[in-house]
Order: sequence, then C-alpha cells, then structure tokens
Amino acid sequence: MRVPLTVRDFLDRAETAYPERIGIVDEPGTRDSLGSVTWGEVARRARAYGAGLDALGIAPGERIAVVSHNASRLQELLFAAPYHGRILVPVNFRLHADEIRYIVEHSGASAVLVDPELDGSLASVTAKHRFVIGAESDEAMLRFDTEPAPWEPDEDATATINYTSGTTARPKGVQITHRNIWTDAVTFGLHTSVTDRDVFLHTLPMFHCNGWGMPYVVAGMGGTQVVIRKIDGAEILRRVAQHGLTLACGAPAVWSAVLDAAQDWDGEIPGRDRMRIVCAGAPPPSRTIARIEEELGWEFQQIYGLTETSPLLTHNAHRAEYDTLSGEERAQRLSRAGAPALGARIRTDETGEVLVRSNTVMEGYWSDPDATAKALDGGWFHTGDGGAVDSDGFLTIADRKKDVIITGGENVSSIEVEDRLFSHPAVAECAVIGVPDEKWGELVLGLVVLADGAAATEADLIAHCRSSLAGYKVPKRIEFRESIPRTATGKIQKFLLRKSFWEGRDKQIN
Repeated sequence: MRVPLTVRDFLDRAETAYPERIGIVDEPGTRDSLGSVTWGEVARRARAYGAGLDALGIAPGERIAVVSHNASRLQELLFAAPYHGRILVPVNFRLHADEIRYIVEHSGASAVLVDPELDGSLASVTAKHRFVIGAESDEAMLRFDTEPAPWEPDEDATATINYTSGTTARPKGVQITHRNIWTDAVTFGLHTSVTDRDVFLHTLPMFHCNGWGMPYVVAGMGGTQVVIRKIDGAEILRRVAQHGLTLACGAPAVWSAVLDAAQDWDGEIPGRDRMRIVCAGAPPPSRTIARIEEELGWEFQQIYGLTETSPLLTHNAHRAEYDTLSGEERAQRLSRAGAPALGARIRTDETGEVLVRSNTVMEGYWSDPDATAKALDGGWFHTGDGGAVDSDGFLTIADRKKDVIITGGENVSSIEVEDRLFSHPAVAECAVIGVPDEKWGELVLGLVVLADGAAATEADLIAHCRSSLAGYKVPKRIEFRESIPRTATGKIQKFLLRKSFWEGRDKQIN
C-alpha cells in the first residue's frame, strides 16, 4: 500500500489526538492577536481557509505569498495552503520592498498577505488579491459555513516555494514538495526527540525553510508552539520561564543574545536541564557552545542544511561517548555539522564541495530549469559548501567554497580563523576574508567588532591567533568595525565585506 505523504497528515493527527490541547500561543498585545488556540480550532480554521480560497477563485497549484513576522496566522497558512493543494510562498519580511515585489511577481502569486506592521512600507507590493493579515484577511479568506473542495493528495506536488536569501544575485525560488516536508519534519523530530510534552518557541523565522519543519512535527506529536515576533535575549528567557519551554531553533546570533541577557538575569536561569536548542545558519564558535551548556544549562544541538534541502542534512547532539569529556572537549565535538541525518547520503567531490542525496532535496528552482540542472547535476545536489567527512563519519563545513582563502598556495578556512579570533575575550563579532595581495595572491584579513568596554589592539589579536594557528592562517591585518553585516538567517554577508577590497577587478580571486 502506498499512501501519499502530505502536510495535512500533521494537522490531522493533532486534531484527532489532541483537539482540546493548546496548539499555538500567538504573540500577546499585537493587533488582532489570536491568543491561545487549540489544535482543534487550528484545524477548523485551516478548512475555512480552504473554502475561502475556493470562493476567491484561487485554484490548487496557485501561489499565495505571505510577508509576515512570526505569527499564528502565518503558521496556520503553512498548514492550510498546502493542505488544500495551494502553494505557500513565505517571504523574508526583512527584505527591501523591491526584492519582495520581485518574489511576489516571480512566483506568480495570486494573493499576497502582508503583516500590519509592514503594510505601509510594502504598499507597492500587490497581486490580484491583497490582504492585511488579521481581521481583514480573516474576513476575506475564512469561510466557516462551507466545506472546501476536495484535493486529491499528491506527495510530489509543490507545497511551498521558499526563496533563497539572494546575497549575491536575484533570489531563486526553491520548490519544496509535500514529500520533502514530510521527510524533513519526521526525521528532524526523530533526531531531536520531539514528544507531546514539548513546548516549542518560534525563535526561528517561520519564513526560513518553513521553520525548518518544526511547525509540522511538533503539531503532529501534539506539542504546543509559542510565537515570538522579535528576538530579544531577555524576552526569550522570560518566555522559557512563563511557558515551560523545552525546545527552540535558531542561528548563533540568537543564542549569543540569550547569553548576554543571562548575565543580568536575576535568579536561576530558566530551563536549566530541560531546554534544548538546535543551531544552524553558521557554525558557532566552540566557546559559545560551551557557554550555552555551562552558563544556561541548556542542551546544544547542531544541524547543517540549506533551503534547497528542506533543510535537514546532518545532526549533531550529545551521545553516550561524550559523557566523560570535559565541557571544552564536548563543545569541540558539537561544533561539527554532524553525522548524516537518517536517509541522507553525503560525500565530497575532488574540489572539496559537499554533495548530498536525500528525500529532503528540493524538486527544483521555480521557473529556472538551467539552475536546477546545474544544482542537481549527476543525481547529487551540489551545496556550494566546502567540507570534509572525518573518520567518525561526521561532516565539518570548512566554508562556502567561494570563501576559502588561498594564500601563498595554501587553503585557509575563514571559519577556523574566526573561531580563534572569537575566543579572545575582547571580541564580540568577527569575520575573516581574503583580500588581494601582490606577494601572497590573497592575504588573510580579520574584521573585528570589540565587546562593549573591551580593548584590544591589532597586535594583541594577531598574537592571540598565532598562538594556536599555523603561520599562514594567521591574519596579516586586523581592522576594527562597528558591526558585521548579516542576512536574515544570521549568515555573514562576506560579499559586502569584500566589495571595497576587490572593486575594479574582474574576479574576486587573486
């Protein structure tokens, strides 16, 4: 027997097994907040969305774009649109209006829903139907008195189109199928041990890889999900205490903010020995991992993946073999991307690029067959990341391939140098890039943001690196900055940092 694996499976189970349990806790104090909603009510609203889409003439296969901060209604649409055969396009709300307009137009969205906070700045973003999320969208899209038209489940149908961050070019629309989402969510839930006792905090933007699939698996297992719209370290700690949180996902910057807030927290840190966090987006320094476990008492886990892989590819967490290790040794092992997730196949090619095969790999790029063929060449997805698989079978990401610095014929991983720089107590943020040099081809340059009230000289930081790095890896120069540019998901925008150094050159290699 073959039964299609679709998004509706997760909400159907939540409604069947946990109809009276609080499913989603919306952000309090916001316009038209839904408050606390049971899984039974979430499912009822999802069916009402289906009937509403029928009434609006938005047929299965058509796209619905949503530009929103984390919100209960956004999570409902992650279920409701694919549940009824439509395709949801969750858009990064931090993008410029021109970029958002491009995504809405490129996806061919029949409708666009806009967060009330963004309505004014996105006035130029339109589609056949445009609604402000809240009472207006509810009135236009919810039909509680009508049954939605049936949709024949198809696990190979596109469920969402998630646009890549577009740090160097126009963003590409990644087609994620029902099968992709189902495999990612269930596998992620297995690796992170999700149960009906979990209370999950949406510290990760829901637009990013559909919240990595967590909204689906936590629903399917009957857990409760708490919405947080804006990231603040102290507020995260308050939510952990208020809701008895057990699980959250996010980029390293999120957990650094929590660590900072914990320094001024009055009393015991909430969630100690209960909270587990999953980190991705960029490899965090091992010092940060050790601090999370020692200062917060939270369990640290790490994954590696991309929008094109739904995203789960690897997972790294505590194992019995780590029990006798020191905190520093354990943090070093947890800093690796991890072992392949269940069902994933990972290898590197002769250039060091990480190649993967998995049921979580996308169908392709929306309306871009050439980019799709290139990315999936040879039956493997080409990640564009450089890395290595060690003797334990664990993947370590060395860098984006284009970020590898070649100096004097030697390859330098910027992440390794950044990790060392970050271990200096005066360093709050840092990035390492290669810049043109007549003698070495490229030299290693460290860009550093100092911690508030801290002091360090260029010579201090170079000496700190030299104490543990090979000579050719040590930065030849250090420049101090006020901030380091990052994408919405926490990745350093190195192309912006390189721009001034490589201006006027045809290539950004030397």
